[in-house]
Amino acid sequence: MTAQPTEPSPRPVPSAELRASHDDREAVVEQLRDAAAEGRIDFDELDSRLEQTWKAKTYAELAVVTADLPRLNFPESQAPLVLKGGMSGASRGPGRWEVPGHVIAHGGVGGVKVDFTRVACRLTEVAVEAYGETSGVTIVIPDGWAADTSGMDPGVGGLTDETTPDRLPGTPLVRLTGSGGMGGVVIRHANRRERRKLHSNPAQG
Repeated sequence: MTAQPTEPSPRPVPSAELRASHDDREAVVEQLRDAAAEGRIDFDELDSRLEQTWKAKTYAELAVVTADLPRLNFPESQAPLVLKGGMSGASRGPGRWEVPGHVIAHGGVGGVKVDFTRVACRLTEVAVEAYGETSGVTIVIPDGWAADTSGMDPGVGGLTDETTPDRLPGTPLVRLTGSGGMGGVVIRHANRRERRKLHSNPAQG
């Protein structure tokens, strides 16, 4: 019996060629308005770039609009943030910090905590890879953010998802992948103690 020729695998689509969403265009619009307010572009140029933004279909076309402006907000424009628990543990937050599109957390022996509760994030998605390893990883997201944990391997330690699906417009989706390992991975909103601390020490600016 003659073997049938195998069809070639489809070519992976480069990230720049991926289709942009309405939220992606909104983020660029906000960046352009900020640039005009700061005097980086004049108002005639703002109008022209806004028109170009709403016509853009891919990330590459959007990137052209803001190529000469600082603070690009596309996930592929920033290096991943890598946190390693090591022996003593590691954390990021709850203060203000710049959120990249990709965060990688290795619990190690000391554990890792990633706290997004005070950040200002214009990204539509944040990819978080969490590896519980020995002591686990805890991820805290603000009310109004949502999480997709369908790509997570619970491992021996398990996955605890205490987030709500009530995502507010303009907020990121945290797409969680990785493995629970021995220590497990927890993703949740702020607990009572953390809420009291947030209310007693509100963010400045």
